[in-house]
Amino acid sequence: MGSMKKPVVNLNELENYEEFEKGNFQSHDAPIASIIGAKKLGYVMTVVKPGKKAAPFHNHHVNEEMFLIFSGTGLLRFGDEEYDLKPMDIIACPPGGREVAHQIINNGTEDLRYLGLSTLEPVEVCEYPDSDKYVAVVGTPKEQKFRHIGVKSSKVDFWENQD
Repeated sequence: MGSMKKPVVNLNELENYEEFEKGNFQSHDAPIASIIGAKKLGYVMTVVKPGKKAAPFHNHHVNEEMFLIFSGTGLLRFGDEEYDLKPMDIIACPPGGREVAHQIINNGTEDLRYLGLSTLEPVEVCEYPDSDKYVAVVGTPKEQKFRHIGVKSSKVDFWENQD
């Protein structure tokens, strides 16, 4: 019989946290999907220190995300609105344009801990409205076949340099 992964893990027992820090962006992230054998959904436990944020303000055109707050308090930027966050809040981030752009900020005094869940469609375009950037990706996080980051306002004519 094959070695099937155990389909359950206790979030309080995760030990595989990876640290990321760059300026005002900081997080400790523990990937979960690979541990429990998930195939079509990504799961990540994230801990963000006070005054920091894990990701830029962004929107996905293909993938959908969900976040469940476990501890701490924060602020959700969502489209043109802002919402206070507290434990047991659940956040839906459907695919779409700037109207569903989102960012979670720890504006509290203790660590903000939340579970992120995402679909894992292999073709994605993600926009970053604060910086006018976008990223286009084809492939899985482990095996990207194409990835390009550009500035949305920098346009070229399709027929330029075509022979």
